[in-house]
Amino acid sequence: MLKVLINAYACSPGMGSEPGMAWNWVVNLAKFCELYIITEGEFREKIEAVVPTLEQGGNMHFYYNPVSDEIRKMCWNQGDWRFYKYYRQWQWKTYHMAKDICGKERIDVLHQLNMIGFREPGYLWKLSKENQVPFVWGPVDAKDKFPVAYLDGASMKTKLFMRLKNFLTGIQLRYSGRVRAAAHQASVIFSASSNSQRSFKKYMGIDSPLLNETGCYIEESSLTSKTDGEIENRPIKDKSSKETFDVLWVGKMDFRKQLALALKSIAESNKFNMRLHIVGSGNAVPYQKLASELGIENQCVWHGAVSHEEVQTLMQESDVFFFTSVAEGTPHVVLESIGNHLPVVCFDTCGQGDSVNDSVGRKIALSHPSQSAHDFARILNELESNRALLKHLSENCKQRQMELSWEVKARKVVEEYERIIGKWLVLMLVRESTGKIYI
Repeated sequence: MLKVLINAYACSPGMGSEPGMAWNWVVNLAKFCELYIITEGEFREKIEAVVPTLEQGGNMHFYYNPVSDEIRKMCWNQGDWRFYKYYRQWQWKTYHMAKDICGKERIDVLHQLNMIGFREPGYLWKLSKENQVPFVWGPVDAKDKFPVAYLDGASMKTKLFMRLKNFLTGIQLRYSGRVRAAAHQASVIFSASSNSQRSFKKYMGIDSPLLNETGCYIEESSLTSKTDGEIENRPIKDKSSKETFDVLWVGKMDFRKQLALALKSIAESNKFNMRLHIVGSGNAVPYQKLASELGIENQCVWHGAVSHEEVQTLMQESDVFFFTSVAEGTPHVVLESIGNHLPVVCFDTCGQGDSVNDSVGRKIALSHPSQSAHDFARILNELESNRALLKHLSENCKQRQMELSWEVKARKVVEEYERIIGKWLVLMLVRESTGKIYI
């Protein structure tokens, strides 16, 4: 069994975002490999409570590198750039912990897992160079630009910040010494989205296979294994006789999620049986005012922040999941929608663009908000008037869920581990026979 050392700053069972992403990766990789996982330590109690209950728990060895509560707050406060100073220090200490582990265990692969942002690649790449062990990085989010055309409605401060961030991101991708050193030392870089693939190719000339950072859950309670290996999902609800066409929108109410665009799309659709169900936290007042100005206040249902279970119920009752965000990784809510047989309408960008194909939904290109509202309205009208197509898309979600499952993704990573180990061994043999170093 391969021994893999994994650097995962944030890792926790029962969570979303970065901690949940890392947890699901290590849980599924541990089915095939023995893992040595270095993490921050905020969720140590949760980890140590769950690991013994897992069949593959014996293959998961955790090492903790804790930070102060103050630094943790910086981490959770997205946009607090002070965190990077302390995060780099954490990565340097993790490098020394990893070096010690490599001195005690025969490690086959070093894997920098998260945080997924490209700006801080850690130092496992340095250990790879020193110890002659293959290095894997990713999935990595390396989107180079926020689409500034969609900053409409943001504050002037936010507009200036996002334009500055776009500029700095390009500079960092092109010139950051440690980023480029990590990228070129890596035997493989997994890109978290097609956008990231294009960035690595554009700025570094590197081909990086696509591997979105999150996957679909296959719940035993809703799935039954057949003897022929097929999977039978929960029954798809018959919605053909519904009088209303229910469109579900879930997200935080800020400019990145583009709720205003969703409202304008509903207004432009001019379908009075269309209902937009809005779920999420944030200040709803400006959006409620906009809905009134657009004349669709009676078509909007404002649910506010609700439980995860309530979101699942809404997904099962709705006809379409409407995801208008323009700046994401791979949003888990989109994968949950597919898991609930709910067709998705979204932009063809970021992780949602990679996850949603024509078998389970419809996508539009980034352009300009006014054009996007028109394009989304056209698609919503098409689906509302063609219930047979909608049912077909729902039925296809079963297969797409399996294609995007965590286990499928873990197997892909393990195959890469095995491929690069084989290649590395050949290069080492060449080195020994010629006296030349090839890495």
